[in-house]
Amino acid sequence: MIRTGLSVFRDEIIGKLGRKKLAVLCNQASVDENCIHILDIISESNAKLELILTPEHGLFSIAQDQVAVENTIHPKYNIPMISLYGDNPESLSPKHDIFNDIDMLIIDLQDIGARYYTFVWTASLALERAAEMNTSVMVLDRPNPITGAIEGPTLEDEFTSFVGLYPITARHGMTIAEILSYVNIKFANAAELEIVKMKGWQRSMWFDETGLPWIPTSPNMPTLKTATVYPGMCLIEGTNVSEGRGTTKPFEVFGAPFIDSYDFVDKINSFRLEGVKFLPWFFEPKFSKYAGKTCGGALINVIQRDIAKPVLIGFAIVKAIFEMYPNEFEFSQESYEFVGDKLAFDVLAGSDRWRNMIVQGASLEDISLTMESELSEFSDMSSKFKLY
Repeated sequence: MIRTGLSVFRDEIIGKLGRKKLAVLCNQASVDENCIHILDIISESNAKLELILTPEHGLFSIAQDQVAVENTIHPKYNIPMISLYGDNPESLSPKHDIFNDIDMLIIDLQDIGARYYTFVWTASLALERAAEMNTSVMVLDRPNPITGAIEGPTLEDEFTSFVGLYPITARHGMTIAEILSYVNIKFANAAELEIVKMKGWQRSMWFDETGLPWIPTSPNMPTLKTATVYPGMCLIEGTNVSEGRGTTKPFEVFGAPFIDSYDFVDKINSFRLEGVKFLPWFFEPKFSKYAGKTCGGALINVIQRDIAKPVLIGFAIVKAIFEMYPNEFEFSQESYEFVGDKLAFDVLAGSDRWRNMIVQGASLEDISLTMESELSEFSDMSSKFKLY
């Protein structure tokens, strides 16, 4: 079993903090190998737990995606919990004054390896605000659960949003501490940053090879299988096709009332995508898109995860549905993650050129080759921040 940054912090660091006043950015997945939460670990030390900061979905991951979470009081420790996901862009950053009486901000969040997942951007904004207030920051590192593999488009500057503040690829292959090191050096105001590295983790590891317990990181990230397909399947959020929210297999199933499951599976299988099989599937979401309506679509089954390319799979699915159902399929026009002047699909993809390629009939091979030709630059950059 590997040791996460939290385990190292618990065994080797917390006893040296004395009576420091701490703020902790965490959620329900911020636990050690024995499922003991970071807040409980700190409460047993001499350090003073003063403030809890929470990412999207809240400390207990109750709220659904893009739902504002209010500030509240922790039910056990009776200290303030400040939500960093409210109903406006300003709510995404901590207010300056919360750091007035704080000696150190500790960040312990489990990322899932995709640029769209907002936790790393919550952590980035908290890091930047702490730097402005001369508050030291300690990041407790955790595994990238879907390995160190990279894939997909790099975010273009004009498409920055809360699902991508800085230019990384859709599947970034980094740990949260590596990304925050990159942000701190390249974009932030140089916070006093200390990284607590893991022990025993290797970049080739999938989460189920670490020996650690999988704790759902958010309401629609129940399993490692979900995380495995998420870097591509999240693109479907930018369309009028259900990405499976409201079912027991979010991101693993997808569809819409206008899709014929059998015809679609024939089409998607013609792309000969590596590492996956598609099964015709029918489902009825209990909430989100098409709630209460029967959707046709598919279940994506990853059979060789080391060779599957989830981002390419996501583009392939969108391309297939666009071509099969030109009168029914739509790219979403609704505001997405506080961005109203760009299409949600473009915000997720990090550029409008991928949508344009699909609309203009580019082959999947062309899309794949274009993405792969641009990976070397990000790979070279990210290698400078690798800790393992």
